[in-house]
Amino acid sequence: MLALTAARLIAPTQELLKPLVLIEDGRILEIASSVERAIPAGFRHVDFPGAVLAPGFVDIHIHGGRGHDVMEDSATGLSVIETFLAQHGVTSYFPTTVTAPVDDTLRALERLSSAVEQAGSGDHGGLRAQPCGIHLEGPFLSHARRGVHPPVDLQTASVALFERFWEAARGQIKVMTIAPELPGAEEVIAEAARRGVCVSLGHSDADFAAAERGIAAGARHATHTFNAMRALGHRDPGILGAVLMDARLTADIIADGIHLDPAIVRLFLKMKGLEQSVLITDATAATGMPNGRYKLGPFEVEVKDGRCMIGDSLAGSVLTMDQAVRNVMAFAKWSLPDAVRLATLNPAKAAGIDQQAGHLTLGAFADIVVLTAEGAVQQTIIRGQIAGNRN
Repeated sequence: MLALTAARLIAPTQELLKPLVLIEDGRILEIASSVERAIPAGFRHVDFPGAVLAPGFVDIHIHGGRGHDVMEDSATGLSVIETFLAQHGVTSYFPTTVTAPVDDTLRALERLSSAVEQAGSGDHGGLRAQPCGIHLEGPFLSHARRGVHPPVDLQTASVALFERFWEAARGQIKVMTIAPELPGAEEVIAEAARRGVCVSLGHSDADFAAAERGIAAGARHATHTFNAMRALGHRDPGILGAVLMDARLTADIIADGIHLDPAIVRLFLKMKGLEQSVLITDATAATGMPNGRYKLGPFEVEVKDGRCMIGDSLAGSVLTMDQAVRNVMAFAKWSLPDAVRLATLNPAKAAGIDQQAGHLTLGAFADIVVLTAEGAVQQTIIRGQIAGNRN
């Protein structure tokens, strides 16, 4: 049993000064004022003077970190990634595939679903970020906006192929990126949405009408807005016009200052607002590593000076979620509580896991990040266990 005190708590929709958080069996037992409530007998007291308690970050789009990729066939790769994520405040995440040969994707989905099931059973361990579902990025993507996804492995959208992915993942696909203009896409979107998948529009050259049809079919999110999307035109608003204006969609961005200019981050936040904006990292195996060459699914990327590239194309990022939060504060002059919401409650709601993650409330998992007032991670607590920091 653990009792936490700090200077401030961000829930994130509410704030409390001088909080006391009581934790038992990995869940939040009580949230009170440390001024008004004494620490009960039997609780180990840990004080974080001057610090902020916030929900653990939720990353719904991440490919890897610390030299490992989520699609690799490795007994230790995911644990290394998850330890690294915890050091940067992430407590829940969605391992994200990239387009690869179908058989490779099926094998990766089988491995990742086992990790998700283990986490759900409580056997995963409390010192690492917890996988909460799989994000299937590809192969139902536009050739024109594929980015670095290999064209030879892109597939026509079909319910039959989606069913093969679904069976391999044993129903653990929780987010799927798809280009709505592809033949068959509307049927796949509708079927995935029926099964509770957060269908996200992305890697798309759709015009405005095709994007709206995808939304009508059941899409409710957008993947790394602006990147790998048809450009916004004043006579051709395209998919970006739909993403920015349609209130039925939440949307995410890579706020690293490389994928988007800070002014575009401000524009995005102004258009989607506090409740519909989501931060992702799109981080690759190169995250947390020195310059060099690293795997991203079936291919290699080269990292130099913070840019993750294949040839002349950006290929994911080396962004961490805590840095994304600080970047929103710097780029848009948003407060820490508002920036934190974009990395906690909003992604949890978008992916449908807000019953278990993204906020601090009675009965919720004790997934907590301890931050400085500037948004730097001091400590991460996962399922009531202190996971450590980057030092």
